[in-house]
Amino acid sequence: MRYVVIMAGGSGTRLWPLSRQGTPKQLLPLVEGRSLLRLAFERSLASVPAERILVVTGAAYADEVAAQLPELPADNILGEPVGRDSLNAVAWPAAVLARRDPDAVIAQVTADHVIEPIDVFVRCLDTAFAVAEADADALVTLGVVPTSPHTGYGYLHRGEALAGFEGAHAVVQFAEKPAREVAEGYLASGEYWWNAGMFVWRATTLLEQLRLLLPATYASITELAEHPERLADIFPGLAKTSVDYGVMEPVSAGHGSAHVAAVALPVQWRDVGGYASLAEILAGDSAGNAVSGLSVAIDATDNVVVNADAGSVIGLLGVSGLVVVRTPQATLVARAEDAERIKELVAAVTLEAGPQFA
Repeated sequence: MRYVVIMAGGSGTRLWPLSRQGTPKQLLPLVEGRSLLRLAFERSLASVPAERILVVTGAAYADEVAAQLPELPADNILGEPVGRDSLNAVAWPAAVLARRDPDAVIAQVTADHVIEPIDVFVRCLDTAFAVAEADADALVTLGVVPTSPHTGYGYLHRGEALAGFEGAHAVVQFAEKPAREVAEGYLASGEYWWNAGMFVWRATTLLEQLRLLLPATYASITELAEHPERLADIFPGLAKTSVDYGVMEPVSAGHGSAHVAAVALPVQWRDVGGYASLAEILAGDSAGNAVSGLSVAIDATDNVVVNADAGSVIGLLGVSGLVVVRTPQATLVARAEDAERIKELVAAVTLEAGPQFA
């Protein structure tokens, strides 16, 4: 049977002060009053019913997840007591679902993206499900068809087409985030896709790769699925690594017993990881400012302005290329070109002003 697991962990530090401890970016109403988590859930409902959707999130956010997704059964929210990277965010639900349904086929999707059009995404996900159902040894990843030589994404080098599945190919290798000239070569070749970090596989196939490649993780995850009451004891001891490093890259290099396939995702795919990407989904004014909330601008151009304090107004006069964000607890003013350095600022705020503001 088909299932969808939504990965909704992480804190979204690059969206500080909108995203802070206790209010991670995936739970914020960033898109027309809806959160990225809610959008991911609604996309998932187009493939499977609510009872076959699980959410992996931080334990501290479990109540808010339940409030935003009232259709979701309580047992389908898996709250991690600590973050242990993406490998364990896919391994834990795989072990849980394998016990519920030995024939479970899982689509592992993210909660930090805006994806349009939804019908294309659903069609491609259906193809990925079909590949995993037809081939018990397939680990399927979704590859976004690139529209620019983006240097902030990893890439997939696709190989020969898989007969009978539209847009499906073998994967030759995973490529790290490239330099600009390398990314331009990838785009020109037409042989590379952006690595979306979303996967489809049989639960038992993923677990078998863990058994072969990371036996200690396999043993702990299996124990956790059998004894969920031991979550606080077992989960913090799991080795912290990404699913790409732990499974996908080794398998694509010939290790393990599976192989990697990819399905093309020809969609508009925005990873809302910082203010540059957030600006793409905000309303724009005639001066090129991306705006959310109450603000007034005179002779101000190409700024990102977000006012999340309902009792205030932001005024801009004669400035350009800034990111200005106001919340009841904190205010950010930065040059847009420095927005990727916000993690540094959050660390300094934590140290100098106190963790309550981070």
